[in-house]
Amino acid sequence: QVQLVESGGGLVQPGGSLRLSCVASGLALSSNAMGWFRQAPGKEREFVGSINWIGDTDYGWSLRGRFTISKDNAKNTMFLQMVSLKPEDTAVYYCAARQAKFIATSADNYNYWGQGTQVTVSS
Repeated sequence: QVQLVESGGGLVQPGGSLRLSCVASGLALSSNAMGWFRQAPGKEREFVGSINWIGDTDYGWSLRGRFTISKDNAKNTMFLQMVSLKPEDTAVYYCAARQAKFIATSADNYNYWGQGTQVTVSS
């Protein structure tokens, strides 16, 4: 059974940073692509970024330069480093996994999801 558990969310001031973690069990990050999505109240789920089995990454257009995805295969953990956070980054952030090696930007291409972690950017 695949489980994804996010952590690291919280309240941060505008301009601050956060690092989210996603620990996977039942699925190997060394063989599968992973992604981050976010959903703000009243909005559709948005692609944040994805990392493939060998560590190549892709990001949502508006997030490039501020968000960085990485992973530790030995710990089966993916990370999302967020800097220069803005109030519009406030959302629930979800970790997702694919039964495939390659990056995907659509939520429909992901097979497994975590429960989400709240990120609130506010002064």
